[in-house]
Amino acid sequence: MAKPTKVLVYRHAAVTRLTHWINVLALTLLLMSGLNIFGAHPALYWGQKAVFAQPWLSITAEMTKGDEMRGVTQLGSAKFDTTGVLGYSGKVGERAPVAFPSWATVPSYRDLADARHWHFFFAWLFVINGLIYWLVGLIGGHIRKDLLPTKTDVAPKNLWHEIVTHARLRFPKGEEARRYNVLQKGTYLGVVLILLPLMVLTGLCMSPGFDAGAHWLVDFFGGRQSARTIHFITAFTIVGFVLLHLFMVVASGAWNNIRSMITGRYAIIPDKTGDHR
Repeated sequence: MAKPTKVLVYRHAAVTRLTHWINVLALTLLLMSGLNIFGAHPALYWGQKAVFAQPWLSITAEMTKGDEMRGVTQLGSAKFDTTGVLGYSGKVGERAPVAFPSWATVPSYRDLADARHWHFFFAWLFVINGLIYWLVGLIGGHIRKDLLPTKTDVAPKNLWHEIVTHARLRFPKGEEARRYNVLQKGTYLGVVLILLPLMVLTGLCMSPGFDAGAHWLVDFFGGRQSARTIHFITAFTIVGFVLLHLFMVVASGAWNNIRSMITGRYAIIPDKTGDHR
């Protein structure tokens, strides 16, 4: 039997590809510099002010009864030994009391001022890049045509079908592979309409200057410490999305997906059924 002939179709416009890779850079540096900033006071609280004795999450280094330093992560009343990863990390014999290991932060050394410079620069790059994506997407119709779910997409039968086939790691082929499915659309919209705006707005709430001019936004999030907590939770939810995204990229064909985000061309095998493989 002859091997099916693959056809390259145009899937991602230049602006989509460019803003995607800028986001990869910006979000990576935002996370790493954010971890350094968090390390200056590695604890989270709810409310307007920090009650230092009552964090809901903290990462610290504690001395044991045997005079041994250990990294401890506390979540509520539960404590976990995270030595070597969180709280107390580095090479054996050279470990230091830091919230996150040096390889995960920018800069690699503990410096709140430099970390803030990195964080603010890439925060603005991220915001400007996002505005360009939305502006071009709205004008060109990319958001309406490619991201907004249709009635067919959200029909219970189709929705359940997509959930089952993706759980089995069976992905669209043929004509169906030309466009996003309902799970992709819903996830991408959730990230760009909810998670990313939340991350930006709660980040602004931690700026003293912004706080003074728009204190109503801080109150909306329940106080400055609540905004900081939501910012942290949102950031790691986005990390979870990225990890899931990378898994699906690899599972559905790493090279084909990467090529489509570099050149815009995605390979499909034309068929008439649109079945999942």
